[in-house]
Amino acid sequence: MSRPPLPPFTRASAIEKVRLAEDGWNSRDAAKVSLAYTPDTVWRNRAEFPRGRAEVEAFLTRKWNRELEYRLIKELWAFTDNRIAVRYA
Repeated sequence: MSRPPLPPFTRASAIEKVRLAEDGWNSRDAAKVSLAYTPDTVWRNRAEFPRGRAEVEAFLTRKWNRELEYRLIKELWAFTDNRIAVRYA
């Protein structure tokens, strides 16, 4: 399943990709957000290490049930043809 916009990135498509990711996180839909990661993903969040989409989904569900005012802000920091770097706030 592809998630356009895809590389190679222009400034406009990189900004669009960052905005779509920000909107996804701010939807607080843990099932949808977890699909953006590979089935064998490994995260680190402080002392927790969720592995795989199911654990990521459970982690995000717990996080967003506690953090009722949670909102992610992402800004494009830099990009090349096939990579994007973001700044989180």
